[in-house]
Amino acid sequence: MFFGGAGVSTESGLKDFRSADGLYAQKFKYPPEKMLSRSFFDAHTDEFYSFYKEKLLVQGILPNAAHYKLSELEQAGKLSAVITQNIDGLHQAAGSRNVIELHGSVHRNHCMECGRFYDADYMMSSEGVPRCVCDGVIKPDVVMYEEALDEAVMQSAIKHMADADVLIVGGTSLVVYPAAGLVNYYNGDKLVLINKDATTLDDAAKLVIGEPIGKTLGKIAVAVQR
Repeated sequence: MFFGGAGVSTESGLKDFRSADGLYAQKFKYPPEKMLSRSFFDAHTDEFYSFYKEKLLVQGILPNAAHYKLSELEQAGKLSAVITQNIDGLHQAAGSRNVIELHGSVHRNHCMECGRFYDADYMMSSEGVPRCVCDGVIKPDVVMYEEALDEAVMQSAIKHMADADVLIVGGTSLVVYPAAGLVNYYNGDKLVLINKDATTLDDAAKLVIGEPIGKTLGKIAVAVQR
């Protein structure tokens, strides 16, 4: 099992949230947590989309060595699933098939009136607030602050976590709940942490690697199971 966060995508050029140069360290009119809340989306939709398009709906970003190695591990029969807090879709772009997206995806967007689907390209090319052909406001299928995680997605993540022999946690500070609490469902004794900064679970891990995750996973040679 692999469980990852924003740090998995930083080597692709995306900013994480809580590092020294992450989004939360930057200065905006409102705190990022407020701008990414459901109440802010409903009350200030234009300002939400201004921030969202500039900082989260980034085009031209490609998977890095971590994404490709995880895909390779899955194809070799050694990785059962990827549980991710990321919304960028880079795991799928690298070829991973069993990806559990706890916080949704920027690649899925639906009209709040009629439910019509729109992709990320449509959202990025829209002027101002993206609108449907029915004139309804389109909302990204991402979990905002003040919104609950999808129950079916959480149950799938819990089952994979509980069934895992080895759990690799990478690129996450393990402070965002309820996602971070998923690690509590791991029943094994082979916990591996790969993160540039210390986490609250370092003492419980079998192995802790304080290096960039793409650099670390990229060194692994994968033998195909037969």
